[in-house]
Amino acid sequence: MNLPKRDGVNGRYYLIHKPDTDPDVLLEADICIQDILKGTARENHSAFPTVVRNHNGTPFIPDQILERYLFQLQLKGFSYEDAVAFCDALKRLVGWKEISYELLQFIEKQVQERYFEVGKKGFLSAFPPCTVLPELKPEDVDESLLRFACYVAVCYTVYGQSFESLTTEHILSLVSQLRPSMVKELKNNGSGKLPPDIQKRKTKHMTASANDAFANIRITARDSTEGCYEEVLSYLIEVLEQPEFPRSYSIEFRGTEKLYLPIPGLPKKGVNQLFACAVRYPRLHIRIENYARLAMREGEFYQNLSEENCALPGTFAVFSLGLEGTKWWPLVCDYLDCCDDEHSSLQQKFIHALFKQYGFTAQSLPVLVHGVQSMQELKPAKEFSTLIANGESLNALLDIKNHLENYLPEKYEHDKRAKNCLWRDVLWAIWGASSNNSEKIIKKAPKELAEKYYQVFA
Repeated sequence: MNLPKRDGVNGRYYLIHKPDTDPDVLLEADICIQDILKGTARENHSAFPTVVRNHNGTPFIPDQILERYLFQLQLKGFSYEDAVAFCDALKRLVGWKEISYELLQFIEKQVQERYFEVGKKGFLSAFPPCTVLPELKPEDVDESLLRFACYVAVCYTVYGQSFESLTTEHILSLVSQLRPSMVKELKNNGSGKLPPDIQKRKTKHMTASANDAFANIRITARDSTEGCYEEVLSYLIEVLEQPEFPRSYSIEFRGTEKLYLPIPGLPKKGVNQLFACAVRYPRLHIRIENYARLAMREGEFYQNLSEENCALPGTFAVFSLGLEGTKWWPLVCDYLDCCDDEHSSLQQKFIHALFKQYGFTAQSLPVLVHGVQSMQELKPAKEFSTLIANGESLNALLDIKNHLENYLPEKYEHDKRAKNCLWRDVLWAIWGASSNNSEKIIKKAPKELAEKYYQVFA
């Protein structure tokens, strides 16, 4: 077969959405669809954009292959199972990001525009208001198509970024206006992909449920024993081990004791209460770490915290262990490296509490260096300048200064400007000053420590 010249960017793939697309190219596209379903297609992301190839090696971009497949399906009697099977296969091959926009476009065209009057989108609104067409008859609505819309909505929650929950809400709002029972079923039982024992669990110590469609975990503890919290932590770990459960989610916890972590300013939410209670039992510390390491994912957030308190999943578990001592500080540093420095700032409250408790030592100072890189500006606590005013702490700080390249990404470890910027941020986090305005600090220093202060600010 002699195919024409590729017409995609840099000749990397074939375009198939033009009316005059060569029939042989369309035949290769249909072969690609079958190969995706059989698992014999291959993807290539070595350059932009990602392409998917059939067994003949003919390349296409994933969203056009998805568009061709979906629009070949009949809308009346829409084949939900076939559509989901193809989307799942393509998602496994190229990843959710490559197909998410096309799926939203399909839902907007085939559900939103067919069944609704679409209003004008507001300035601060992500989606336009939609009301059911007054002439629409119930029998004109295809339930399988609505089930597919729910599938797409759940995918946005499970595989999308945290802000994409708005897309989930929009799609489900459309479905709920047409078939509220369908959305109610999702609220009660999720997508149905989680094992029954994960969806709902009840023991003598607790009741719990997990909903992948709404990214929610609810737990009620019946007592405050070690056995109870062991079951709670084991359940959380089992939920996060499910590949279909979202990585941004909420934990709604109710316990018998109103105990919270000793960190001023932390939101007094159930997840705070949970780890404040569980950390009292040393035998459970490794379980808490297991949960934290499963939960920590860059760009993900707890969904039931306010914007000013946004936090990486695993935050309260890490904080609870971090206050227990040096053994857990490598975990703390790994957590800080995952934090979103543009949005997350709750770690400042923890860092203040940690250094007030343990002071500035060779073991604790790496936490500070990771901390200043985890947020826009780590401000000092008023006690810091006093806590560091001793020879041991200043020596430890100077050792950090002499090995600052160890705390920078590999591409910056020999960059003098990057080192200077990081050191400036460290000084600010301790004294609220940099080497440019250090005279007052040095002047107030004990005479026997003056030389060390000069070295620190040099």
